[in-house]
Amino acid sequence: MADVGRLAGVSSSTVSFVLNENSGQTISNRTRKRVLEAVATLDYRPNRTARGLRTRRTATIGLVTDEIAAEPFAGAIILGAHEVVWAHGSLLLVVNTTRDGRTVREVIDELVDRPVDAILFAVMGARRMVLPDALKGVPSLLVNGYTAGNLMPAVLPDEVAGGRSAAQLLLAAGHRRIAYLTGRAESWATRARLRGFQAAIEDAGLNAGDQVIRAGNYRVDSGYELTRQLLTEPGLPTAIMCGNDRMAVGAYLALAEAGLRIPEDISVVGYDDQADLAARVNPPLSTVRLPHYQMARWAARQVVTGSVAGLPARTYLPCPPVTRKSVAAPRKGAPRKG
Repeated sequence: MADVGRLAGVSSSTVSFVLNENSGQTISNRTRKRVLEAVATLDYRPNRTARGLRTRRTATIGLVTDEIAAEPFAGAIILGAHEVVWAHGSLLLVVNTTRDGRTVREVIDELVDRPVDAILFAVMGARRMVLPDALKGVPSLLVNGYTAGNLMPAVLPDEVAGGRSAAQLLLAAGHRRIAYLTGRAESWATRARLRGFQAAIEDAGLNAGDQVIRAGNYRVDSGYELTRQLLTEPGLPTAIMCGNDRMAVGAYLALAEAGLRIPEDISVVGYDDQADLAARVNPPLSTVRLPHYQMARWAARQVVTGSVAGLPARTYLPCPPVTRKSVAAPRKGAPRKG
């Protein structure tokens, strides 16, 4: 900084005022220009560590996630958080922990000691989390997860409204006999989506108890097997709502084996809007989009603006319906089988 000052003909303090854009300091445009030209000539780079000691900020946000290498939605979370953090002049430090509790504790301790200005903890698969006490030492926010007793602010998908939207895609097309092939029955998301589905059915003047509801496992195999079971039973529904897009792919396979066309013979709706899946099957799958990207952006804005302390325990973001080609009006008469 002294070298920059000598070349520009100003003091080191003036260089600091220009580079740090200190408020309350009157620096002429001519002087500012000389300083910036000297910075460029000398290829000067401010020492972020020294600046951090003065400001007590590191311009680094930690993003901890449990299954970043295995889940398709991790990229959307990283991208959303990175865009906001980078635009704010900070760096996003991403760490994968798996679901091992000891690794989680070690990672959090390392980030707090390093230190970082804040920590986002992103969960791949919404669920209740038990988090290390060390997180209390730094502003922190959960993305797609929650704690018992709501001890940390969290942002989550509005799964109840999402389940309602998925059902309404079918109800709006005229379907009244709908089979809902859910994900794992014990999952928080499954329970919330089921409440939304049942509410939509009741709002349509139907009895939710009359609809077929079967629990799966969020994988292709359960969508396939549950759909095959439906095909052996009397009173085939006119539409199938699936716990996620992967289960919908399984339903597609079972229906194709039976010679049933989508959506001419039976309509299908998924959930998640998984990239490179829902839009690429034939026909493209109508579904509901999980807002991973939007949740990460929202969470990153809270930590870079210092708004975490004033947040409610849970904030829910919308899960918008995505209409494609897998839903049509119910076929008149019994669906034909191949």
